[in-house]
Amino acid sequence: MAIAVTMAPLAVFGVQDEFGWWGKFGTPGTTHDFYVWIKGSWIFMELAAIAAGVLALRFFRFPFIVSIIAVALWFMSMDLTPWIFDTSSIDWEMRRRVSAWFGFGVIVVAWATDYRQRGGDFAFWLHLFGLMAFWGGITATESSSEVGKALYCLFNVGLLALAVFLMRRIYAVFGAIGICIYLGHLADVVFKDSLLFPFALSLIGVAVIAAGLLYHRKQAAIAVWVAAVLPAEVLRLRPAHAR
Repeated sequence: MAIAVTMAPLAVFGVQDEFGWWGKFGTPGTTHDFYVWIKGSWIFMELAAIAAGVLALRFFRFPFIVSIIAVALWFMSMDLTPWIFDTSSIDWEMRRRVSAWFGFGVIVVAWATDYRQRGGDFAFWLHLFGLMAFWGGITATESSSEVGKALYCLFNVGLLALAVFLMRRIYAVFGAIGICIYLGHLADVVFKDSLLFPFALSLIGVAVIAAGLLYHRKQAAIAVWVAAVLPAEVLRLRPAHAR
């Protein structure tokens, strides 16, 4: 069934190519270009993949089908940019903003799916690709201000806290990468043109690994502590598997 869902974009491409129904952005190229180039004309194929995936889930409760929907949503976050700004000439800032907001929306859908599901992990792929779009859009922000970079670090610390709250390790992975990016920036500033720079990077890597091992060992105790300190109103927002 998952393979059948992946064929939906190809079927839509065939219909569009036969009748020339490409919309205002013109022919995007061959089907192989679908996975390479960002073009507004691909949007109809992505909508077909999402619709086919949702329909398949209605009859076959197979979590892997969600991965196809998530990939299509990820592609859509990039191909929507020409439609939102109504131009075929798009720049990096346009793509970054659309990616961040679209990814945030997918994360909200993933959280809602997590909150309601009982059996089967149908939200993992939505969390993964939504976070890729959202975190990627935030990380790509151009900022020469040290305050902005510090806020980026706090954002990633927040992802670590969200990983504990939602019991989703993928948030900890992206949060840790973001913190490493910021610490690497600090190491570059403090130890610039110094022989200590590689040692500083090594120390950062060791510290992140140690923090990961500590969290893995104390995960149950941390979850109990979170449940004890957060208000009941907030705890009710946690997904079913995290309660």
